[in-house]
Amino acid sequence: MSTPVPAVTSQVIAIRPGRPLAGAVTVDGSKNAALPLVAAAAALLRPVRLDNVPASSDVQTLLDLLGHGGWNIAHPVGDSHSVLALPSEAPATPDDLGEAASSIRASYYLVPALIALCGRARLPWPGGCRIGDRGMEQHFKVYEAFGDRVRVDDRGYVVEAGKAVRGTVSLVLPFRSRGATIAAVLRAVVAGTPLRLGQPNLSPEVLGVLNALMTVGYECRAGERVLTLAPPASVSDDVPVWQVPGDKIEAGTLACAVAATGGTARIEGVHGPDVAPLVAALHRMGIPTSDEPETLVVHGRDTQPTGRPLRAMATLAPNGLDADFEPPLLGLALGFPGTHLFSDPINPGRHSNLIPQLVRMGGEITELSSTECRFTGPQRLTGAGVEATDIRTGSALMVAGLTARGVTTLGGVDQIRRGHADLPGKLLALGADICEVTP
Repeated sequence: MSTPVPAVTSQVIAIRPGRPLAGAVTVDGSKNAALPLVAAAAALLRPVRLDNVPASSDVQTLLDLLGHGGWNIAHPVGDSHSVLALPSEAPATPDDLGEAASSIRASYYLVPALIALCGRARLPWPGGCRIGDRGMEQHFKVYEAFGDRVRVDDRGYVVEAGKAVRGTVSLVLPFRSRGATIAAVLRAVVAGTPLRLGQPNLSPEVLGVLNALMTVGYECRAGERVLTLAPPASVSDDVPVWQVPGDKIEAGTLACAVAATGGTARIEGVHGPDVAPLVAALHRMGIPTSDEPETLVVHGRDTQPTGRPLRAMATLAPNGLDADFEPPLLGLALGFPGTHLFSDPINPGRHSNLIPQLVRMGGEITELSSTECRFTGPQRLTGAGVEATDIRTGSALMVAGLTARGVTTLGGVDQIRRGHADLPGKLLALGADICEVTP
C-alpha cells in the first residue's frame, strides 16, 4: 500500500523531471461512473447507499443539487466516501436549480429523478469542460419517446411529464451517446415501463448503472445492437448498496505518467478490462504491463520502444478507446519514436485546448483538422507556464511536465479537481517532483 501524503491544494502546481516513478497507489472512485449512479439512486425514490464515492468537485456539486432538489444526502459517521441518498418527506419543487447546475455537464442526469419527484425538470444548459459542442438533442428525443414535453430557451430547458406511456418504449439512438443511453434507462425506471434501446452505449459507466439496477430486481440484457430493461416484479425493503468502481481514467493517466518516467509501479483499485484499450496502446509503444486482480502494474523500466506508429482513435464503440484516455496518452507518446496519429471526434474542442499548451512547451504537432493531429517522436519538451483548461488537458500536461527540461507550472488546477480529488497527491506518492506554488 502507498503511504498517505498531504493533498496538493494550491491553484498553481510546479512539476520538474526527477527519478522514475515507483511504488503503489490506489485510484479513487470514478467520477464518470459515480455521477450516473447518483442519478440512478435518486430516480428510484428510495434509500440507496453508494460506497467509494470520489471527493471530486463535480460529484459534490451533483450531490448538492440533489439536496436542493428535495433529497436528503447523508454520510455514515466516519465514512466520507459513502453516501446515503433518499427523498425527503417534504420534497422541494424546484423550478430552476440555478448556476450550480450550469457548472457541470452531468446536471442533465437529474432530469428523470426530478420528473419522478416533481413531474418536471427545469435546468440551465450544462457546463463542464469546454471541449466543443455536445448537444442534448438525443436526450430530448429520448424524453419525447416517453411522452414528455420539452421546451428550450436561452437559459436552458424544461422537461415536463406527459401522459404515461403503456407498454415497451422502443427507440434507436443515431449514435452511441452515453448520456442519452443513461437518460433512456433512468426515464424507463421512473416510468416503470420496459425499454428497448437500439445502438446503446455500452461503456463501463453505463454497464455500472445497469448492474446496479439489477441488484434491485431489474431485468437487463445489454447487447451491442439492442439493450432491453424490464422493471422488477416486486420491490424489497432492503437498502441497496452500490459500489462506485475505481477510476479507469485516473488509472490510465497514472500509467502514462509512470511509463513516461521509465518507472515501475502498481496502480490499484482498477478493473483490468476497463483499461484494456489504453494498455494495448502502451504495448504497441513497447511498454510492458501486467494485470493482477484489480491492479495494473506498469513495468516502465523494461520498456523497449518499438518505433511503431500509434493510432489513438477515440470512439464510442464497445471496447474502443475512451476519449478521456487520449490526452494523457498523447502527452506520453510525444516522448516515443514513431509518427503518431491522434483523433477525438467525440469532443471536437479538446485538441484546441491541449495542443497550444504543449506547443508552449516546445511540442511540434501538426493539426490535420479540429479533431485530428499528427506528430513524430521522440520530442524533448521544455518546462513552461501552461493552463489546465479542462480536466483531461490538465492531466496530460502533468504527464508531459514529468519529463520536460526545467520547471512546468500548471494553472487552472480547479479544472483537474473537477474530475480527480487529488491527482497531484497520487503522483507525489509515487515520487514525482511536484509541489504547490503560493501565488
